[in-house]
Amino acid sequence: MLERVPIDELQPGMYVNQVLEQKGALKMRSKGLVKTQNIIDTLKVKGILVVEVDMSKSKLPKQEPIIETTPVEEPEETAKEQTKKVSTPVGREAINDANDLYESAVNIQSNFLKALKSGAVKDLSPMESLSQSLIESVFDNKDALSCLTMIKDTDQYLLEHSINCSVLGGIFCEYLGYDIDTIEQVSLGILLMDIGMSSLPDEIRDNTGVFSSSDWEVMKTHVEIGVDLVEQFGDISDLSLSIIAQHHERMDGMGYPKGLVGEEISEFARIAAIVDAYDAMTSNRRYKDSITPTQALKRLTTSENLDQDLVKQFIQCIGVHPVGSLVRLKSGKLGIVSKLNPKDPVSPHVMTFYSVTSQHFNEVKRIDLSLYDDEIVSGVRPEEFSLNLPKFFKDVFINQMPL
Repeated sequence: MLERVPIDELQPGMYVNQVLEQKGALKMRSKGLVKTQNIIDTLKVKGILVVEVDMSKSKLPKQEPIIETTPVEEPEETAKEQTKKVSTPVGREAINDANDLYESAVNIQSNFLKALKSGAVKDLSPMESLSQSLIESVFDNKDALSCLTMIKDTDQYLLEHSINCSVLGGIFCEYLGYDIDTIEQVSLGILLMDIGMSSLPDEIRDNTGVFSSSDWEVMKTHVEIGVDLVEQFGDISDLSLSIIAQHHERMDGMGYPKGLVGEEISEFARIAAIVDAYDAMTSNRRYKDSITPTQALKRLTTSENLDQDLVKQFIQCIGVHPVGSLVRLKSGKLGIVSKLNPKDPVSPHVMTFYSVTSQHFNEVKRIDLSLYDDEIVSGVRPEEFSLNLPKFFKDVFINQMPL
């Protein structure tokens, strides 16, 4: 049964067929279930007014009948409680769940690439399942998963990079208002965008120096190799395939392999290019040190070969100090950003754990900077304080953080 539903009456669990009325230019790429209130809020901001909902495909929670004598204030209080629950800063249970998923993702990715090299891959099902799991966690556990994308391990860069980009791409597409089916296709495309690297010679794939012109031409072939590989393994959507084929194309036509320009490049490939550049800049590699997330965001804004309209929206999505960022406070403490504050972007929630003044670790405490006489002075790199952040995070931080 199809119904016209005003945006103010749209609920998580409803199945949207199409947009009927709008005042903005947002395009919903495909049908699907609305999974979170955040998506509805984003649609409102983008100017969606009325949608068509298929009630037969909707999955709404069963509601208890409302008793006529129930005071009007009671439902309003319930809504406030639900909002409070959704916006609770990331806690120990959430970060442990996200950590388990992330470690599993690295193992699945590693096993898939090994199987690929040995010729044992028959289809893309392991990666499809992985992308679905990552996107489910994006909807249910976004801040916790975001933290994990910032806890970098230099020795696992090639494995972690595609996972981090897949998560960031999913978070960004959710912010842009895309439905779950589209977001999963984006996640899969980004997860597989560098699959062709597995077929390159080791000396080129692992090169830590400057490429010769001939080696660079070989490196660029990983895009077309990747497209050929995924097409061999079964059915993959055009959307996912466009990301693999175009994630190195650039707005000014200076990308590869085809030198596409501007709107010739899929919007989702332009999104992939942004998250690819951002994660690369914030990761230590054997031949290049990382920069802080804030510095990386500034560089994105000066990269004319990226879609600057999308860059601006990406920064609005992940914040001035993204979740997972290591920051130094005016009080002399180090902390990890654990939750954004949309009403006060420069005052997020921070988990403090280290005193710069005394140079020792402290009990992990969660503080909302909007409520404290403290502020972020700068983003920092773990190496500036000789911190092995991945080891500390997994061995100490997770176990000490507030519930």
